[in-house]
Amino acid sequence: FTSTRDKTELGPDTLIVSKPVRTGVSKRKKGLCQKIMNFGGSVRVNPTGVAIMCGIVILIIFFNSGGGGSANSKVAKTVNLKQLLSVAIAAAEEGGKEVVAVRAEADLGESSKGETLEGANDPKTNGDMRSHVQMYYGIKKAFPNINVISEEHDEVEVDMSKIPSASIHNAEVEEKVTTDQELPADEVAVWIDPLDATQEYTENLKQYVTTMVCIAVKGKPTIGIIHKPFEGITAWGWAGEDVLSKVVLDDVAKNKGNVHSDLSTARIIVSRSHSGSVNETAQKTLGPGITVTPAGGAGYKAWEVINGNQDAYIHTTLIKKWDICAPAAILTALNGKLTTLDGEAIDYGKAEEAKNKGGLLATLYNHEKFLEKLKVLKP
Repeated sequence: FTSTRDKTELGPDTLIVSKPVRTGVSKRKKGLCQKIMNFGGSVRVNPTGVAIMCGIVILIIFFNSGGGGSANSKVAKTVNLKQLLSVAIAAAEEGGKEVVAVRAEADLGESSKGETLEGANDPKTNGDMRSHVQMYYGIKKAFPNINVISEEHDEVEVDMSKIPSASIHNAEVEEKVTTDQELPADEVAVWIDPLDATQEYTENLKQYVTTMVCIAVKGKPTIGIIHKPFEGITAWGWAGEDVLSKVVLDDVAKNKGNVHSDLSTARIIVSRSHSGSVNETAQKTLGPGITVTPAGGAGYKAWEVINGNQDAYIHTTLIKKWDICAPAAILTALNGKLTTLDGEAIDYGKAEEAKNKGGLLATLYNHEKFLEKLKVLKP
């Protein structure tokens, strides 16, 4: 405030604040911020200063009342797993749309990340990247404070306004899931594979292609989503709650009796890149009556075990955790198992530990029997 005193006319107790020069302030503006207050004399309030003070007060009230935050403001500390499952399903399906759209284009934008341990090309396409953007940022937009671990990484800045806001209410989830768990955000890690079976994708072997999301809690694969974009179907399961999507339940019901308890006639599915070595070793240990099927994509191979078309999925070399976390969660919800070839559980808690070097065995039944027979396949 600026004050002046007229020495000839004013009493000793009177304070007058000089009228400031007002530029662009409407003479008609009224209200709390323009009131004249008397404190033993006349005080004229500087409108600019009071406007600033009013603005600060309004902002304090706004944020203290929960305004300015999204519906996920409390996700800063906690995560609602039921809502996260709904968003994860939407993310897998949005990523799948990009995968399908790119495959229809003349140029896939293919490049190479290098070679796998088996010496096979490890490609990347526009389908991988466009799916990554939709999946990663779709989840982060709904749950900005959880750790999302993707196979891919951003190459350009992402315009978040172009990322659809995923619904936290999926109809099937609302129907099937009765729990409403809130967990600390730092206990949750979300693994995403924006395009599983990229090599097969480039060869137009679309049946092997999936997008996957896995929600791990304290390192354990808890919720898994596998989406087949070219078939438009999504399988999901919640371990612990033992809740499964209709797609999974229908597949299991159709093939429930199609189980080979005699391992000498077992059906085994393996990666296309090293089917020969596994075939030879498996026949020696399990017997010549087994059937070994080469296929692409960890998601596809695990789904073949889930739906009863295969008895075991075996992988003997390094594999990344975003390839196997979702299958592990769904299998666990079905009382199946996905472990290393030593039978050890795989931890999915840390992004910096994305490699599984212990091989893997995925089964719905007879897991221990397979482990015993397949000791010679350990990496």
